[in-house]
Amino acid sequence: MLPQDLHVHSTWSNGDASVVSEQTIGFIAEIRHARILGISDHLELVGEDRFKEYAGEVRAAGLKVGIEIDGYPWLSAAKSVDTDYRIFHCYDRDADYKALDRLLEMGQPVIVAHPNALGTNLDRVPPECLVEINNRYIWRCYWRSFYGPFVNRFEFVISSDAHQPNWLNQTVARHVATELGVREKLLFRT
Repeated sequence: MLPQDLHVHSTWSNGDASVVSEQTIGFIAEIRHARILGISDHLELVGEDRFKEYAGEVRAAGLKVGIEIDGYPWLSAAKSVDTDYRIFHCYDRDADYKALDRLLEMGQPVIVAHPNALGTNLDRVPPECLVEINNRYIWRCYWRSFYGPFVNRFEFVISSDAHQPNWLNQTVARHVATELGVREKLLFRT
C-alpha cells in the first residue's frame, strides 16, 4: 500500500476523455491503494453547483476531498468550495503565480500539479506550496534538471494522477523521487 495519493480522479471528472466509467469513488475506496487517499476531480467538470454533492460522496467513502483547479480563471470558484487541499495548474503566467498566493492565504495545502507538463517556472512558485512528482507526466521532461535544483526549496508530494483503475500506482514517480533524494511530505494522518 502506498503511503499517500491525493491526485486521483473519479467519474465526477465527467468530460475528461481519460476517465473511464469504472473509476468511481466507491471503486477507488474499495481498492484503497494508499493509506492517505484523496479524490481531486476537475473543478470545471464537477462545477460549483454540484460541489457539495461531490464532497459528500468523497467524504462518505472515507477519503480526503480535493479539487484540481485549471489556473487563475478558476480561482474565485476554487475559493468558494470547502476542500481538504487544492491541486493547482500553474501555467507560466503572472496571474497563476499570484493565484497561488491567494490560495495559500486560505490555510489549506496547495499542491502545484505536474509543473513539468505545464511549463511552470518553479523559481516563481512560493516555497510554501507543495510540488507534485506525478506518475502520469514525469516522463515529459528531463526530470533531473527540472526538479533537481528545487529539492531543497520545496516539500514534495508523489501522485498517480489516476484517471483509470490501472493507473492507481506511482512506480515511476517514486523512482524519480528516490533518485532525487526527495522525501515525500504526508499531509494528513492515517
